[in-house]
Amino acid sequence: MSFQAEISDLSLWKAMVDTHPLTASGQTRLGKVLTLMASHPKASCVLGLFRRKVVGIVTRSDLLRAVATHHNWAQIRLSKVYSRPVITVKTSAPQGVLPLLLSTFNQQPMDHLPIVDSNGDLVGVAHRSSLMQILLTQRSDGSKYGPEAYRNGLLRQEQHQRAQLVAQITLKIRQSLQLKEIFQTTVDEVKRLLGADRVLIYQVLPNGTGKTVSEAVDVSYPSILDMTFPEEVFPVNYQTLYAQGRVHAVTDVDSPDSGLSECLVAFIKEWRIRAKLIVPILNPMSLAAEPMGLRQQLWGLLIAHQCSGPRQWSAFEKDFMQQLSGQISLAFSQGQLLEYLEDRVKLRTTELTQTNQSLQREIQERQVMGAALRQSEAQLRLITNHLPVLIAYVDTHQRYRFNNQAYQDWLGRSPTDTKGRSMLSVMGKAYYEKAKRHIETVLTGAPVSYESQLTFRDGKSRSVSVTYVPHLETNERGSAQVQGFFALTSDISDRKAIERMKDEFIAVVSHELRTPLTSIHTSLKLLATGRLGELSEDGQQMLEVADENTDRLVRLVNNVLDLQRIESGEVTMNTAACDAAVLVAQAAEAMQTMAQQYNIEIRTRSVSLLIWADPDYIIRTLTNLIGNAIKFSEPGGIIYLTVEAYRGSSLQHAGSVGSGSGSPVFSSMPSRLQLRGQALFCVQDSGQGIPAHRLSSIFERFQQVDSSDSREKGGTGLGLTICRKIVEQHGGEIWAESQLGIGSQFYFTIPLDYAPIPTE
Repeated sequence: MSFQAEISDLSLWKAMVDTHPLTASGQTRLGKVLTLMASHPKASCVLGLFRRKVVGIVTRSDLLRAVATHHNWAQIRLSKVYSRPVITVKTSAPQGVLPLLLSTFNQQPMDHLPIVDSNGDLVGVAHRSSLMQILLTQRSDGSKYGPEAYRNGLLRQEQHQRAQLVAQITLKIRQSLQLKEIFQTTVDEVKRLLGADRVLIYQVLPNGTGKTVSEAVDVSYPSILDMTFPEEVFPVNYQTLYAQGRVHAVTDVDSPDSGLSECLVAFIKEWRIRAKLIVPILNPMSLAAEPMGLRQQLWGLLIAHQCSGPRQWSAFEKDFMQQLSGQISLAFSQGQLLEYLEDRVKLRTTELTQTNQSLQREIQERQVMGAALRQSEAQLRLITNHLPVLIAYVDTHQRYRFNNQAYQDWLGRSPTDTKGRSMLSVMGKAYYEKAKRHIETVLTGAPVSYESQLTFRDGKSRSVSVTYVPHLETNERGSAQVQGFFALTSDISDRKAIERMKDEFIAVVSHELRTPLTSIHTSLKLLATGRLGELSEDGQQMLEVADENTDRLVRLVNNVLDLQRIESGEVTMNTAACDAAVLVAQAAEAMQTMAQQYNIEIRTRSVSLLIWADPDYIIRTLTNLIGNAIKFSEPGGIIYLTVEAYRGSSLQHAGSVGSGSGSPVFSSMPSRLQLRGQALFCVQDSGQGIPAHRLSSIFERFQQVDSSDSREKGGTGLGLTICRKIVEQHGGEIWAESQLGIGSQFYFTIPLDYAPIPTE
């Protein structure tokens, strides 16, 4: 039979060519085209015509692409989305229409070929799948349409196209994590490629029942999507076979060799099924380490139905379905991964949401705190800017964080310029070197007060009193941690000037009084000897009183003059290396006469320490302290005089500490006194003690615990002041500790001398 005879066969034309294709003008808008295709669900393309001539072709894929890429797709003209160029086949081809169709489909990757007559007018559209079905259809005489070469060529092309489609579907599955999307893509593509009437994915549920989870079906046949089927439809023995990998192809359900039971055939016919191809979809969990039963390995089935009539399923179609079922199994792994990731994302989202809410609350709290701090700083600045003192806050890196207006007025440094700068750069190297040790002390947590000289913006040097107060905060462990310190500096130049005037006045007066007092004192002593005549008993008594008062005045004048000379720098300390134990012994020996007079015992305990000091002034300090101890101790008491070394420790004072007797110990010791490399001297008495509120002032001028002490004990009120000046001249510290009713301890330190002792 010739090709021309075959092509003229009306039934063959109807089977191969769509003689009523969807057509539209190139000016038709896509909105109307999509409506047209929706009313013809089997149509896969639209031909663009101009005067019955084919000028373009648009497939469903072209339309979907246009909808996805243009926000105003409904208004786009059909001509804008034509697939170019348009290839057509003429019915008047010399070699015949069928060979030309086969050759063109072999050479071009397309599924539709418009057929035109000799005038170029559209006759119909040939479909690749329809042509394939014709070539595979058995005639009554057992022969097949077309030469073997054409058929084999088309089959090879069909196989190549199917391989490409498997790869495309595999890519889509791997690119997607949505199981519903994967299922629908699979059934749609399988239905299109195989030309089946229905393709579905059937899930086997744990209780033996099952349901259709995805389906692609012609509108001519009923849908079974989401329908649940009883266990009898898919019995256990069937499940076991499919779990072992069975692929079941049924050419005709009515055939005795179909392998279907009568009840199952009756059930199948209710859905107008004539042939079916079934491949298993295995559960990806069957690859897990734990062994699973065969039924558990089977997740479901991929099924193709032919409803229009019996169908012979080829080996390639079976293999194609098996490949897709394997890809679906992989999709489950992806789906499980998606579920895991979604759970993780939800959990992480919840955590991030909670963290974000916490951060928002923290931000709001910080904003409120920031506003409060700004208001507090504004109030603080308003107050401090009107105070005639330098007020600043310095952090642990010794950088200014706050300065009041006085920095501008005194030093020419505005608070804005000073903030964030170091103390060294603001105060200058000379001042910083003097203040450095005090800064280091306050950063250990101890308050510091000292006096210094500061150069103002006018170039004049003035005396200032500086106080550093540490800023302490309690950390999580309950210990105090230094965050910085407050610095307060006040101008005491006027006070110093008054003190100098007072000192000069006292010095002048004392100096002028020394000569007449010495003369009077000598005269009184001479009268007391009786060489100038005997006095009456009353006269002798008055003479003794005058002698004692004159003696006290002489001591007072001498002490004032000594103090003035020490403070003015007129006294030069002749420092040298000397043994502290020897100085203690000499001081104790010098005070033995006075001690015996008051019935007091002096006990010493000392170690041989080499100190760098003026021995005369150290002995004077010790004798002053011993003399006070003797005068304030009860008869029969004991005075302890000790010296010891502190090389690697420090004394820490925190106010009052307890004693063994239960009485509180009051101390004027600095809050943190470093004794590294110091000799510590101590004079301890058993007197009445010193109240706590007087400990901080007893080393000042004319300060005594009781005003009657000066009359009863014969003190001048300058002895402890002189002791303090002597100790400070040596670079040491002096302080007192006391327990009321028990006694007092006076301590002072002198630096050790580390120079080697010369040898002969």
